[in-house]
Amino acid sequence: MFRQILRQYQNAYSGLSRPIWIQATIMLINRSGTMVIPFLTVYLTSALHFTIPQAGIVLSVFGAGAILGVYLGGKLTDSIGFFPVQFWSLFSNGLLFLGLCYLRGFWTICGCVFLLATIGESFRPANAAATAYYSKADNRTRSYSLNRLAVNLGFAVGPAVGGLLAGISYTWLFWTDGLTCIAAALALRWSLKPAEGKGPTKEKATDGPVQSPYRDKTFVRFVFYVWVFALSFFQLFSVIPLYYQRNLHLTSSQIGLVLSMNGLIIALVEMVLVYRLENRRPDTVYIGYGALLNASAFVVLGVCGPYGWVAVASMLLFTVGEMMSMPFMNAYWISRSTPQSRGQYAAFYGMAFSAAQVVGPSLGAQIAGLWGFQWLWGILVGVGILNFWGFRRLGWRPQKAAPDRAAAAR
Repeated sequence: MFRQILRQYQNAYSGLSRPIWIQATIMLINRSGTMVIPFLTVYLTSALHFTIPQAGIVLSVFGAGAILGVYLGGKLTDSIGFFPVQFWSLFSNGLLFLGLCYLRGFWTICGCVFLLATIGESFRPANAAATAYYSKADNRTRSYSLNRLAVNLGFAVGPAVGGLLAGISYTWLFWTDGLTCIAAALALRWSLKPAEGKGPTKEKATDGPVQSPYRDKTFVRFVFYVWVFALSFFQLFSVIPLYYQRNLHLTSSQIGLVLSMNGLIIALVEMVLVYRLENRRPDTVYIGYGALLNASAFVVLGVCGPYGWVAVASMLLFTVGEMMSMPFMNAYWISRSTPQSRGQYAAFYGMAFSAAQVVGPSLGAQIAGLWGFQWLWGILVGVGILNFWGFRRLGWRPQKAAPDRAAAAR
């Protein structure tokens, strides 16, 4: 049995190119320093004495900057290549994190957070283009999953260490996050040549006009449902840590450990899960079940009382829901794109998450501040059920292959 498990892991990780592993390593360095955003609501309310609605507005400003950043990142990637966009995004973001820790005013923090999000989120489409460039058609989905593994493994480290540092001084959070961004930028510069980040894709272009994702009606519906899903998902990094602190009476270090469970479990399980499930059923089946698991986590928060184990149980459900949904969201948008339109599809898909950051944290904080957390959890349970229905409406039968469907399969 142990050999079978080992073989599954070997199969899941085999055949990926050296640049893909380098990209994942750089992502791991960067995400290991992810400390500021998960603790931003707690920092603003406890250290700077902002109200919950004010903290929600700051996070929504982050989301607005993220939308602009994803859009600009896609444009810049097409014009100057993904390498310089990734490098300058990481390096500049590091400097902004260092400066943010010394700001105290509400509007100055909003301005800095907006700039930080704009520059930082421009990294996303550039990184997606780099992954497509360095991967092969038969391992592209696994290449994207490896990138997600690096993100989540780093997230298993960052919040846990961040919780410990927050107990000493919040300044350490900002400096650690900033320096790891700069370190990731330098690692990118030293390990990959800038010339490798330019040039046409290695795939053959398809004949005929390039379809815009904004005219792909099925994909537009898909992006809307992803946006609804993300409204709930981003509560994990805004209102939920605050609920853990105020209602479950967890310390900053305990909150960090609970949040790190998410990344650690995903790092251990997701690649093998994707390898086992991919192409067995339509992507929207798994995404829909992920939305239901998300909703069940809010049920646990709403009905199980103020006990410490509630944080662990809810995080487990959030984590399984994420593993069942997000890898297959990536597979879905890749399957509907062509080599010429992949950047546009990646940007449109990424903008769904960025737009959710504008609405989700602020709306969640407003509801929690006005009516209480229980009302918020009840609403989010309903949102999850409707989200499940929406993905089901996309069709759970195997869909007709898109022009580049083969690129999404192993």
